[in-house]
This record gives sequence, structure tokens and C-alpha cells, in this order.
Amino acid sequence: MRRGLEPAVTGASIESVTVFEQRSLRRHPGPTEDFIERLSGRRLLGAVRRGKFLWLPLEGGSEALVAHLGMSGQLLLRDEGRADDALLRIRIVLDHAEHGRVRLDFVDQRIFGSMAIDDLVPTTDGAAAGLGSPLPLVPQRVAHIARDPLDPAFSDSRFFAALATRRTGVKRALLDQTLVSGIGNIYADEALWAARIHYDQPTNTLSRPRATTLLAEVRLVLAKALQEGGTSFDAQYLNVNGESGYFSHSLNAYGQQGEPCPRCGRPIVRESFMNRGSHFCPFCQRVKLPVR
Repeated sequence: MRRGLEPAVTGASIESVTVFEQRSLRRHPGPTEDFIERLSGRRLLGAVRRGKFLWLPLEGGSEALVAHLGMSGQLLLRDEGRADDALLRIRIVLDHAEHGRVRLDFVDQRIFGSMAIDDLVPTTDGAAAGLGSPLPLVPQRVAHIARDPLDPAFSDSRFFAALATRRTGVKRALLDQTLVSGIGNIYADEALWAARIHYDQPTNTLSRPRATTLLAEVRLVLAKALQEGGTSFDAQYLNVNGESGYFSHSLNAYGQQGEPCPRCGRPIVRESFMNRGSHFCPFCQRVKLPVR
């Protein structure tokens, strides 16, 4: 989504803002009128991502328009004359020197997502805040989110050290956004299957070679998903052009319960996990504890 938005929003001026659902501004530090007034007439400088947070830096260098998509939020680029989506929550009309007038529509079925204007603060490590900008400035509400494994400034050694000191299951660690961001339930299952690691393997029992393999598989899964357009099981999960992702066609474990494991042929199993499910191969992915 960030890559799709970037050429249309970079350098674009905000002509108008219409808020149809005030709950979509629940994280904005002010009333609806404040959101509209502070955006109108401003110029967008790009599209930046860290994990699942997306922000559009505003001209002036101290603020950004921050979007979190929740479970079903979308940012869609629309022609100005196109009919409004039934789930449209916020409409931002942009004027771009090259692309002309275009709408940036925030559509959200469950209204778990949000938009807000937030202050930019320096990154703690002095590196670029996320993918899409060289500036070491991150929205204040995103600063506590760890970097994701595709971020050039992601520290492998810091990640390995954190795994070694934590006493939790490895999948819980992968879903902890303060440790590593951008890995959801689907991609965690896929990476763990590829690395042959059980989702409940204690993190402090992972050897450095196994942890290295896991991180490499996480990167491969995320890169492949980005290349193929993300994972889509629901018509509400779309990219900026309203097209579904295709990575679901390439899944080896997630959602494959009862199907043969692509590696050993035994059935994939689903077990309840954190109000969701974990999908794995009981033969290929066994809990391995150190010999005492």
C-alpha cells in the first residue's frame, strides 16, 4: 500500500478533507474541525511505513498524517468523480502537479483503524524512521513500535539477544510489536513452518543458528508477500487500486489444516492460539528442548 500511494501523494497538496465517521479520528488529539483545518492546504512529502503503521509527512517537517488500518482499513486512490464507497470514513482530495486531482479515501469496515495528525520526534538510534524516507523522524505514537525485518536499520543482533533473554513461545515473540513489527498471524505461521520451528518453542532455547534461520525465513515470507500484493481472504482487504492480494495462493501452513504438508506429506494441524489459530506440521515442527 505504501508503494502504491507514494507516487500519488508525494508533492501533492490537500485541497479538501471530509470526515464521515468521527470514530475514525479517535486517536487524533483534537476535534474533527481541528483535523480538517490542520490538513487543508498542506503539502504531503511522501509515504513512510514502519511495520503496519503508515504516515504521510507534512510540509514543515514537524508533523505527519498517520494512518493505522486496524483489521479492515484501506487507503484507496480514486478518481475524483467516482461514486463514494459505502464504507468511506474519510475523504481527502489531493492536487498533484503530475497526476492532477485525485481522492485519497480511508475506507474501514469495522472502524478499528484510524487517522490522526501527530508530531514527529527523533528516532532513538538516529537512523531513518522507516521505509520511504531518509529522515530520522517518527510519529510520536509510532515511536514505541520496533523496526520490521525489512527495515535497513533493523538490528539482527539486538533481535537475537532479545529472543535469548525472553521466556515465552517463539510465535508470541514474533507477534510482539515492541520486539519486531510487521509480522502478523499468517506470516508468523508461514515463517515458522519454513524454519521447521514449533510455534510454542521457548525463545530462550533457540540456538543462534536456528534463530538466524527463522529471521531469514521471516524476511523471505514478507518479501514474497509484498511482491505478490499481500494476503487476501476477504473482499475488504485490498491495495490502493482496489485489488486483492495474491499471496494466499502460496501459503504452506496457514489455513491449510487437514491438507498434506508440502514438505513431508503429513496433515497440517490447527491449534487455538491467542484467540486465533496456529497452523503447523506436527512432524516437521516439533518442540525441541536442550538435553540436560
